[in-house]
Amino acid sequence: MNSQENKITAPTPVQGTPEESGELADLLSLMARLRADCPWDKKQSNHSLIPYAIEEAYELGEAVQGDDDEDIKGELGDVLLQVVFHCQMYAEQGRFDMSDVITTLQEKLIRRHPHVFEAETLQDEAAVKERWDEIKAEEQQARAARGKPQRRLDNTKAGSALMQAQDVQKQASKLGFDWEGVSGAFDKLDEEIAELKAEILDKPKVEIQDNIADIEKELGDCMFALVNVARKLNLDAETVTLTCVHKFKSRFGYIEDQLAAAGKLLEDSDINEMDALWEAAKQHERD
Repeated sequence: MNSQENKITAPTPVQGTPEESGELADLLSLMARLRADCPWDKKQSNHSLIPYAIEEAYELGEAVQGDDDEDIKGELGDVLLQVVFHCQMYAEQGRFDMSDVITTLQEKLIRRHPHVFEAETLQDEAAVKERWDEIKAEEQQARAARGKPQRRLDNTKAGSALMQAQDVQKQASKLGFDWEGVSGAFDKLDEEIAELKAEILDKPKVEIQDNIADIEKELGDCMFALVNVARKLNLDAETVTLTCVHKFKSRFGYIEDQLAAAGKLLEDSDINEMDALWEAAKQHERD
């Protein structure tokens, strides 16, 4: 817990209907009001917000790629909302508040840029990167001194589950924990799929629901094993999955367009008609 936890108080909720001011303090008060009066916001926890933080970061990336100012402002706001939301809940717990977060960031930026704020001189980008890594290593040593030991896989890159899975496998491989070829990865994938099937196939729905926690673990094992196959083939699991997502959206869009041309909605169609149009979409891609 923060040594200052007794001094931490959450922001005071704004009263009435607030006006837009562009001020951080007013935003914090607005968030406090939502936590006090909105059933959904009151129900959330720091852990329940994790998927939303990840989603908003990706949506910001897409908005920047699209280069539309209104979209970018909206997505930056959504990312900021996640920061404000988390800070509000940690302040409610008496652990820290937005001021602590900002101070920590300021300290880090100053510490990691001695070539800007101190007499230290670095000639190029490569030298800056090398010094940055040295400072991060010093920070890890300080973290270890606080009772947070650094383990070999702790430097796994942050990102989506697929990105983290592939990176942690890569790091483990460098330490000798890996199969020599792709066949071992395929064998593991087959093993995991068989275990998943054993939990699901020929089981009544009530039993599946009762065992959903075990099924979740088995499904995760399958996905992790499939990422391993991608890695052994020198393919990026995130990229190939995104390619599939875009392909699916394109084909489904074709179905929607063809139905609209016939004066129908998706809800007016059935699986047989949509499946036939799906095959037509695949043929359209080849033409």
